[in-house]
Amino acid sequence: MVFEHEIPKGSRLYFGKIAKVKRELEYKISSLLNDNGFEEVVTPNFSYSQHQSIANDKKLIKFSDEQNEQVSLRADSTLDVVRIITKRLGRTTKHRKWFYVQPVFTYPSNEEYQIGCEWICHDNIVDILNLTGNILDSLEINPILQLSNINIPKLVASELNIDVELFKNGEIAKLFELNVAWLNDLIKVKNIEDLENAIKVVPSIIKVELEKLLKTAKEVEYKNLVIAPLYHGSLKYYDDVYYRVIQDNHVICKGGKYSSEGISSLGFALYTDSLIKILED
Repeated sequence: MVFEHEIPKGSRLYFGKIAKVKRELEYKISSLLNDNGFEEVVTPNFSYSQHQSIANDKKLIKFSDEQNEQVSLRADSTLDVVRIITKRLGRTTKHRKWFYVQPVFTYPSNEEYQIGCEWICHDNIVDILNLTGNILDSLEINPILQLSNINIPKLVASELNIDVELFKNGEIAKLFELNVAWLNDLIKVKNIEDLENAIKVVPSIIKVELEKLLKTAKEVEYKNLVIAPLYHGSLKYYDDVYYRVIQDNHVICKGGKYSSEGISSLGFALYTDSLIKILED
């Protein structure tokens, strides 16, 4: 029996003091983004293109519109924001820096509040990394910023003729079992010095992407930086250097470089619910 006052598992309820923390957090970050030239956009909860964002489309909450076309509840904001700005609003605005404060929804009844931004037609990943660092500093927290490059695990899988799923699933033990010296060095990379040493021994086909990661790492101002060249995330659109921010097993933020409609852009999403838990502690 489901009582009328119960809420579905995975949904959110904030009230009193915590609701105030949430509102003030959203206001503080929104103000910082606004000060950096970002304008706000609120996109529809419903979308036709969510399968292009989420690797596992079983996580989508799907139904049909009046034309029997498949619609999903928004599970990710990035590609929808870019398409709406460049295509639907393209004639009315030339602005390229946008932020949003809105939830995403995944099957069966999970909702997650996000504060995100998209910097359209911009490709210097360091700019968005340093903006993320400034936000973390403003919140007076010092989580780990993990820097990666999605092309590296793909190239390694191709070079060694192994399944890229090993990287997606984080099966490090199986990678060590391959007993490839240069791969073992890559697995152990955590900082700039480790990465510099690994670049000296990897096959030439992988060096370019590692050097790109190294250049980015050296330009990031945020100090609590960890380099993870073999990490493979779950979002489908990141196609270059990207990152996530972690503290106490909570993922606070994901961001990076991607292409949509032939346009190279940058973006990130801060996970409000995780931030609130950390700030509570």
